[in-house]
This record gives sequence, structure tokens and C-alpha cells, in this order.
Amino acid sequence: MTTARDRGLAAALADARDRPDGAERCAELERIASRADATGDPRTALSARFALVEAYLHRGERWRAVEPVRRMRATLARHPGLLDARPDELTRLRRHQRQAVEASFGTPRVGLDQARSLLDALAAELGEDAAPVAELRCRLADHLGDEPAARRAYERWSAADPTDPVGGCPGCAPARRADLLAGWGEPDAALAALAPALTGWVEPQAPPTRRGERQAAAAGATACTDQPERALAVGLLPWLRTGAVTRAARAHVHAYRRHRGERTAFPLLAAHLRFCALGGYLHRGLEILTEQLPELDRPADDLSAMEFAAAGALLCGLATEAGLGGRRIHRPGHGSRPAAEVDVATLGTQLQALATALAGSFDARNGTGHQSGRIASWLAERPLAAPVSLAAETEFDEEPEADPAEPGPPGPEEPAPLDEALLAAALDARGEPYTPEPDGTLAGRWGEATIQFRLLGRHGDVLHARVVAQRRLPADRRAEAYAFCNAWNHDRLLPAAYVHEPGDGTLVLAAGVSTDLSCGVAPAQLAVLLAAAVRTGTAYAEAVAALP
Repeated sequence: MTTARDRGLAAALADARDRPDGAERCAELERIASRADATGDPRTALSARFALVEAYLHRGERWRAVEPVRRMRATLARHPGLLDARPDELTRLRRHQRQAVEASFGTPRVGLDQARSLLDALAAELGEDAAPVAELRCRLADHLGDEPAARRAYERWSAADPTDPVGGCPGCAPARRADLLAGWGEPDAALAALAPALTGWVEPQAPPTRRGERQAAAAGATACTDQPERALAVGLLPWLRTGAVTRAARAHVHAYRRHRGERTAFPLLAAHLRFCALGGYLHRGLEILTEQLPELDRPADDLSAMEFAAAGALLCGLATEAGLGGRRIHRPGHGSRPAAEVDVATLGTQLQALATALAGSFDARNGTGHQSGRIASWLAERPLAAPVSLAAETEFDEEPEADPAEPGPPGPEEPAPLDEALLAAALDARGEPYTPEPDGTLAGRWGEATIQFRLLGRHGDVLHARVVAQRRLPADRRAEAYAFCNAWNHDRLLPAAYVHEPGDGTLVLAAGVSTDLSCGVAPAQLAVLLAAAVRTGTAYAEAVAALP
């Protein structure tokens, strides 16, 4: 048998490149690179390791690329002029160097010293203010829980040239920035950062309606094939936290339609699960969890597995509290684990244990408790808003080119802009008395509650219901009143309770519900929202009346 050594390293490398993707191909490339090192052939060693790194990246094993990248840098240190006539290859190596540092964020199998060494070498060549260096400094500090250092690096990153060829995809940079800002508790800033990736997609006044127009808008904004769906997924929680519930619902439907079938989209599934959990879409969330659970056994990296498991545990916990803990989900077998029908409550416990263990492994490597704390905060989250109707999946299908006929009055299922007339008509349909106030508020009495409906927001497209309990408490019961409201907000989805002190020696216990209807609302949907506000508002007022 003729060996690769007999035929020469160049021929062996050509043969290895032609092999099918797999562990054997990677092993052969590593053997060729090591042999080239031993025989003093740095050019072939670099070529073999370039092929090896790209094989690992293609297989989704980014962390395995760290050692060959380190060896490539060592080869260049011994032969400093090797790539002087090959600037494209030098840029390619620096991109792989960036990817190797990024691998440390995704798995504890990469040592921090290795990541820092590669990052320092990149900074020595590009400068600390270069976009790739500033971004990596920012993300590494954030991963370790050093928010002040991360924010300082974020400022340098934001001011740097976004087209640096060593950096990651410039079309995805807005999503990467927004993800950081959302994690720092700045949802408004996160949405502002997402704007370049969402131009023409999530505009409440006049979004593109035909597929070609939408694709053209996205191409002009980002020139990235992952957009706008990646940006939409990153924006889900910020929209929920800022009250844009309808916008979040539309974004989820559109983005998940793509992400549900893309292997590379697994890291984004945690955002969809958290949206369903915190937006009140428990049944849909459980359907997504059932559909995607097999992917947890072959994740892109440990970070995405940890976040998927934590989001799934949160969803299962809230579903159990809502009485869905007995629902059974099929979990396929994997390794020594047999296939089983697992109830939601048990699955939540399993997923929480996995997320906690993975967070602990990161923290053991990092020497901090940041990842464990982050996962604990996810698991402690409570719903942020009442659910609105999710847009039909077919809403984003190709639409007819011909202009529709002049529309008549909206039917009960047809969305229309929210205005005072539509709100009054919905209250009229209930057949219950209410009083219009000079500022446009519509107020009525339901049992122990006075409920005021008004339109808020810049364009009057936010429906706000303010509930005031008839019973007042004396001011000296302030601690008890706050404890009651805190308990209500912990245990109930709606309404959001608070204490108001009018200054007359009494305490007013009030509550509120806000729903963003900037995309319009169907009369039937508005009727449901009013019924929910009345039902939950009266329950709140009755609970206040029942206080000792």
C-alpha cells in the first residue's frame, strides 16, 4: 500500500481535501500538518491547518479550531514573512483567530488563557480600537460578568469601522450589540441598535407587504442572509419589556417560521421559548419545545444548550403553575437515556438541572458565578404581558400583486386602527354603563372596581386599562399594602398592581394593563381584551376588599 508519506505531503493534502467531511478527514489533515512541522515545510503545515479549521467550523465544532489556530500563529512566529505576499491568507487567518476566541464564549472546553492569548495577539496586530478586537473584549468581559469593562469596550466597538474584514458579519452586528444591551437591562437601547437590521420590516405604520419588497428592504439594510429573522428573534424580549406585545408576536411568528427548520438557528430557539413563556403563549411554547427537544442532544455548543435548557425549564415551570404540569411530551432516547413520555413538570426539572450544571461548568472555568446567576435570573422571570392573537403563519405568504377593492367597514375578525370610536363600540357591545370623560377616557364601575379605559402612546395605539379598588386603606398600613401588591404581582399575570398615595391619609390600591395595538386590532380581539381587563380588574378589587 502506498502511504501519504511516500507520495509526498502536497499530494496527501490534496487527497485529504477531497475526502468526505468527517472525523477521518480531520485526523488526516492533522497528521499531515504535524508531519509538515517535523519536516520543516511551514507552507504545507499552514495549508493543512487552514483546511482543518474550516472542516471543524463546517462540522459545528468551533472549539476544536482553537489548537490548530494557535499552531498556525506559532508557525508564523517562526517564519514571520511567510504570508507577506499573501495578504488574503493573513486576513483569513485573523478571521479564524477571531472565531477561535469566540469559541471560548460557547464552551468551557476552551481555556481562558488560550482565548486571551489569541485575542492579545490579534490586538497587537490590529490595535485595541479595531472593531474585531473591541467586540471580542466586550463579549469576553460580558461573558465573565464584568459589565463596566464590557461597556467600555462596547463604546470602542460602536465607534470602530464596521466593515473591517476580520470582523464578523456586519449585517449581524446590530443583533450582537442588541443582545448585549438587552442583557444589561436596556430594552429600548437594544431595539434602537437593531434598527439597521430591521429597516422595512417592523415598521408599524407601513411595513412592506409583498415578499419581494420585504426582501429588497432587508438586502439594502444588512446584505446578510440571516436577517431579518435573527434580529427579530433578538428583539422579542425587548419588545415585550417595552409593551410592544403585538410587534413581538408578529416577529416571533415570522422568525420561527424560518428558525424551526434550520440547524444553525438552534442558538436562537431560547429566545422563542422565553417569548412564549413570558408572553403568555404556554401552549405554543410547549409545542415548540416538543418539536425542538431532540436538537438539545446535538447542540451547536454548550452555551446554546444551556440557554435552550434554561428557557425550556422556565416555560415548563410557568406551564406547571398554570395547570399544565401533567401534559406529556415525548423525549427521544439519546446515549444511555431511553425514549420516554415525560410530563411537563418532570421535564422542567430535568432541563433546569442541565442548565444549572452547564452554567456551573462555565463558572468553574471562568472563576466567577456570573453564568449561574444569569441562568437563575432567567428561571425566576415572570410573565411580562397578556398574550395577543398571534398572526397566522400564512400572513407572510406571497400576496397578490393586484390592489384589493376599496375596503368596507371592518368585520369582527378584521384588524383596524385603534381609536376612541372603536373602543366605545366595543364597550357598547358589552351592554354595560360607562361614562366618557373630557380627556377621552371611558370609565365604568364593575363590582368593587372602577376601570378607566384610555388610549396612550404617541399615536394613541396603546390600550390602557386602569383599575382602582373602591376600598382604601389607612396610610399606616403602607407596608401591608405594598406586601399585598408584591404578592399579587408575583402570583398573577394581570393586572400589574401598585399603591398610590393621594395625600389625604389614605392609600389607593390600583392596577393597570397596557396592550400595544400599533398593528391594529380586530373588534373581536378588542372585545377579548376588554373582557380580560374587566375580569382580572374585578378580581383584584375583590381581593383588596377581602383584606382584613
